[in-house]
Amino acid sequence: MLNIKVLGSGCPNCKRLEAETRAALDAASIAYDLSKVTEAIDIMNYGVMSTPALVINEKVVSSGRIPARSQIVAMAREVEAAAQ
Repeated sequence: MLNIKVLGSGCPNCKRLEAETRAALDAASIAYDLSKVTEAIDIMNYGVMSTPALVINEKVVSSGRIPARSQIVAMAREVEAAAQ
């Protein structure tokens, strides 16, 4: 199971990234646990300077944009494969 984190203050783009990530991973039947990180200090600990950001298994895979669903699935599969 992948550990997914959406980093952001709760702005509309952050909410959209969460929704797109859930939709992409659900459609691809990828098991995940998703949480949101909204505190600025916690976001900065990831080295992220622009949100929204997507973290998969503690690796920042996207920052400052909302990737396409196909990109989210590809990033998830890449991180998943690297973990095995």
